[in-house]
This record gives sequence, structure tokens and C-alpha cells, in this order.
Amino acid sequence: MSSILKVDQLQDSGGNNLVTSNGSGVITAAGFGKIGQVVSASHSTAVTNTTGTYADTGLTASITPSSSSSKILILVNQSFLLQDSGGGSAGADIRLMRDSTAIVGNQQRYQIYIQSTGSTNEAQYNRYTISIADEPATSSSVVYKTQSARYTGSDYITTSPDSFGATITLMEILP
Repeated sequence: MSSILKVDQLQDSGGNNLVTSNGSGVITAAGFGKIGQVVSASHSTAVTNTTGTYADTGLTASITPSSSSSKILILVNQSFLLQDSGGGSAGADIRLMRDSTAIVGNQQRYQIYIQSTGSTNEAQYNRYTISIADEPATSSSVVYKTQSARYTGSDYITTSPDSFGATITLMEILP
């Protein structure tokens, strides 16, 4: 035995149309592929890392997707200062984390680099910016954050060394 259910719209418990049909087979989905929620955070305290071990920069935000099929668009804008204290070349990396997984960076190579002219205390001041769509495949809370590490000798990297600091914005893209 089979049944046929004919409707011209499906609504959620709040009375919002999820799917509508014009009766000729044309279906319109409402809300899908649109921004579901936006979370922003900022950080303006300088954090210096003098080691080759990745450490949190203080820039972090969390979001709870409404669906495990949602994507999260991540926008990061973070100032940094890479300092060469030893008179050689300097290198460092800033990576983007989803919980404890690196999703950008962590390649153990110079993402940020200074070619030395032979003098000490050379520095590079710049901004780390990234935009990426992530697929966390969960409807549980997800934490996104940045971490930094320096790669050589007496070099160090300072994130948010100025009043401009850093921002992270998370946007849920509905399935």
C-alpha cells in the first residue's frame, strides 16, 4: 500500500516556510544556502611566542551550527610582528584551528618570512588574513582559534601588537 501526500508548503514549528511549491513541480527552498547566524570576536592584547611550539594567540570564537550539513565561513584578520633578534633570517607561522585540528597552516615551513640583511633586530609588521569555508560536520559547538609559532633561533612572533588587534567572524551557511 502506498500513500500520496500533497502539500503546497512545509513549515517549521515557528510557522516559517521551509519548502513551497507552485503546483507545477517547481519547488522553492527557503533559507537554504543563506547565512544562518554570525558570530564575531576580537582580541587586542599582544601575545608573544618565543618558541617553535604552536601556542594560542588569544583570538577565538565558537559557534553551534544548526545542522551537521552546514558550512562555516571563517574570516580572520590579525596583526602580527615577526622579530629577528639574531641577525639571520626569521620565519614564523600562524595557523587556524577547528577545536584541536589545524585546518590552515601547520606546515612546518615559513608562512611569514624575513630575509636578513645581516643586521639584528629586523622586523616585519603585517596582517594575517584568511577566508575559508569549513565543513565541521557537527551540530555541536565548534571553537575556531589562531595559534602562532616561530621557526628559528632567537626569533619571536607577537600577535595583536597594536591597537588594531584581531578579529574573527564565523558565518553559518545553511545547507
